[in-house]
Amino acid sequence: MVNPYAGEVALVIDGQRHVLKLTLGALAELETALGADSLVALVERFEASRFSSRDVLALVAAGLRGGGVDLAPDALMRADIAGGPIAAARAAAELLARAFMVPE
Repeated sequence: MVNPYAGEVALVIDGQRHVLKLTLGALAELETALGADSLVALVERFEASRFSSRDVLALVAAGLRGGGVDLAPDALMRADIAGGPIAAARAAAELLARAFMVPE
């Protein structure tokens, strides 16, 4: 079970359900890795649907690490994500949103 109050999001990868979470360290890493001037700029990219598959992959990888799973980037690139790219993009967007908002 995920805890949205803790910023958690679930995603099924290669048939296994994972709980993803963005830690402060992962957020700092994302700013650098994705070339975002700030976290707000990254959030704005998702809000405006101007994100790339690289953005989604980086967010999912960071969320996995925050959730305690260290999956190599090349393994994640080949992984089967239930729901495909759309589910991965939704999970990435939810991770960002939950990192900065308390759920209603």
